[in-house]
Amino acid sequence: MPELSQPGGWLPLVFLGLMGVAMMAYVILDGFDLGVGILLRRAGESEKDTMIASIGPFWDANETWLVLGVGILLVAFPMAHGVILGELYLPVALMLAGLILRGVAFDFRVKARDDHKHAWNMAFYGGSVLATFAQGLMIGLYIVGFDHGFPQVAFAVFTGLALIAGYALLGATWLIMKTEGALQQRAVAWARGSLLFCALGVVAVSVVTPLVSQQIFDKWFSFPNILLLAPIPAMTAALFALTEYVLRRLPATLAKGRDTLCWLPFAATVGIFLLAFNGLAYSLFPYLVVDRLTIWQAASAPESLKIILFGVIIVLPTIIGYTIFSYRVFWGKARELSYQ
Repeated sequence: MPELSQPGGWLPLVFLGLMGVAMMAYVILDGFDLGVGILLRRAGESEKDTMIASIGPFWDANETWLVLGVGILLVAFPMAHGVILGELYLPVALMLAGLILRGVAFDFRVKARDDHKHAWNMAFYGGSVLATFAQGLMIGLYIVGFDHGFPQVAFAVFTGLALIAGYALLGATWLIMKTEGALQQRAVAWARGSLLFCALGVVAVSVVTPLVSQQIFDKWFSFPNILLLAPIPAMTAALFALTEYVLRRLPATLAKGRDTLCWLPFAATVGIFLLAFNGLAYSLFPYLVVDRLTIWQAASAPESLKIILFGVIIVLPTIIGYTIFSYRVFWGKARELSYQ
């Protein structure tokens, strides 16, 4: 590891942090709108427009975080970018196909004739499922170091399915917060149905990651690390328990016309994703490719990173600013989507 007092030592750490923030923001923000798309097939025709309206002002801008994260990977860590995207060429192509299908379906479903609207709704659903599964597949293959043996591929497929459940949980809890009436009650049932499989996915990643590398195993289970890090799985388990408890009590509470705590399941689910993301980041640091390529080996020259940093200093606050502004303007309960 280079001397941290030198630009070649601290600049890669700065860009790793920026990339981590961008990817974490993408997973949470685009996660809930992908989740709404995944749940679209289960809704009645009269509810679909309200579901789409709940994400309408946000979904396109949420994907900006993915562009920022991948862009930082490309310009700040070009060696890792080549290895990672080279190994994940197929799932990346599937993800892009899913995101493109979602974008086209979102616009055409509103303008299509009634006999075509169902097909565009299913295209939006299919694009959401495809993009989510591809992202989960990428996460699974990345964790196992791009090993394509049968157990590793099976784990990656399971990770893809678990991420579908995780995004469905995010989407359902978002709908609990953003909708009212029968749709809100149905969203509670959807959230409860997704919770267990999402938990199994978190457990699977937590178990497999230390087994991939002896270094990762030692980081978690050597003394005193095991004691210092114990709050992470404990807090994750507590948030799952809290989410299940609140979801169990919500139907009766909503039936009485009280939804003051409708934000709590979404907040708890976001907390679960944050803890899982940070646990994975701790496991993999300082490697961008497990046991093969560290951030310092993959980084661009310090002179290049300094120039790029000025651009990020301008772009990142801009993205954060308009994201906060849009969520503030469009806060409140969603109504049926209308272009009149």
